[in-house]
Amino acid sequence: MFRHTKRVLATAVATVLAATFAPVATAAATPSTAGSSDPFYTYDSSTPLSSYAPGTVLKKRTLQYHIAGLPTPVKAVQLLYRTRDAQGRPAANVTTVVRSIKGDSGKAVSYQSFYDSLNPKDGPSRAIAGDVTLGGILANSENLFLAPLVAQGYNVVIPDTEGQRADFAAGPEYAANTLDSIRAATDPEAGTGMNADTRVGLMGYSGGAIATGWAAALAPAYAPDVNKRLVGFAEGGLLVDPAHNLKYVDGSVVWSGVIPMAIIGVARSYGIDLKQYLNSYGQRVYQDLEHGSLLDALGHYPGLTWKKLAKPQYADPNSVTAFVEAVNKINLGSAATPTVPGFIAQGSGGVVEGTFGNPPGIGRGDGVMVAGDVRALARQYCSSGNGSIAFHQYDLLSHVPVAAAWAPGAIGWLGDRFAGRPAPSDCGHIPPGNSLAPESPTSVS
Repeated sequence: MFRHTKRVLATAVATVLAATFAPVATAAATPSTAGSSDPFYTYDSSTPLSSYAPGTVLKKRTLQYHIAGLPTPVKAVQLLYRTRDAQGRPAANVTTVVRSIKGDSGKAVSYQSFYDSLNPKDGPSRAIAGDVTLGGILANSENLFLAPLVAQGYNVVIPDTEGQRADFAAGPEYAANTLDSIRAATDPEAGTGMNADTRVGLMGYSGGAIATGWAAALAPAYAPDVNKRLVGFAEGGLLVDPAHNLKYVDGSVVWSGVIPMAIIGVARSYGIDLKQYLNSYGQRVYQDLEHGSLLDALGHYPGLTWKKLAKPQYADPNSVTAFVEAVNKINLGSAATPTVPGFIAQGSGGVVEGTFGNPPGIGRGDGVMVAGDVRALARQYCSSGNGSIAFHQYDLLSHVPVAAAWAPGAIGWLGDRFAGRPAPSDCGHIPPGNSLAPESPTSVS
């Protein structure tokens, strides 16, 4: 069944996209009101936001689903809901729901986007509402994965995982935004047709895997009401230990722009000033990317290293104690083990995308994500009580092509979980990985 589903999906995606998400031919490509001035994104009640329970629906609206600014016949429900940020403070965020075309209220997939941006305007809800931005291209491209889910009759929930400040790479915040989005989307008052009995699968690749992995890990403690309805999580191209990733992409031809993005994201998420550790060049790069997207970073800084950005006395990132403390907070290896089955895929052919690094203790990756970290995490889940972990490593594929290989398998794997079939396990067959121990600060010489 699983292999058959993969073959069907791989050949039918283009047809499904044309039939399900085809833009209205006569529509003009004009931006909607989903920009920063859109009042829907602002919580403006006199009632303190902290007085609402996480997941409470604050506003709702129905609009046409847009692709690259063009409206389609598909309707989407958008919700403003209460959640929390990386520092645990009450926050309002937006999620989008595409209702099942079969009217099935019993199953939903929460799809976490890989829009990876430091600009809130690039969030998937804004792209869906009609905004056209450079960073929003990434969210629009994911219709390739969303269309088969809609065609198979799932309700699809698409949270803005980074929140309204675009707290890039802040895994715990991604998790809260995702779990509270599910709470909001399945609240009968939301008008999505779903309810507290709706079963949910988590799915996400790359930046979306940050949200998926952290949501699965934090659900038992943060949202036990959601956790009991989860059928499993499917993720690929996974960020585990950010400190390892920064060392891995150091000097990369394509992916080195992630270094300043991570510095900015960590600083913003946890309210710390990291600009003071940067040299004049680092300050300029920080300013250039402060509101940029992944597309502003990829390939724009070939050969960039941490050392080129930092003042001489901070040439070792571990010498910046505030940075070390922050990246340790977003090390997925330090989080709890999910209690539901998981499907994890990872590539290790990163040389194709211009990452030639093979640092000791880190090893190869897919160009941006470290394969040894992902193996270590999967083994950690297996050894700590979750024996339902399926794992696949694509040795010859890099980050981008693995997404295309992963998606059909992920959708088929989730379909089997909804059907109640036993979850396969690769526990006992996953090769060893890296240490996921927290980083230790070093003294400044």
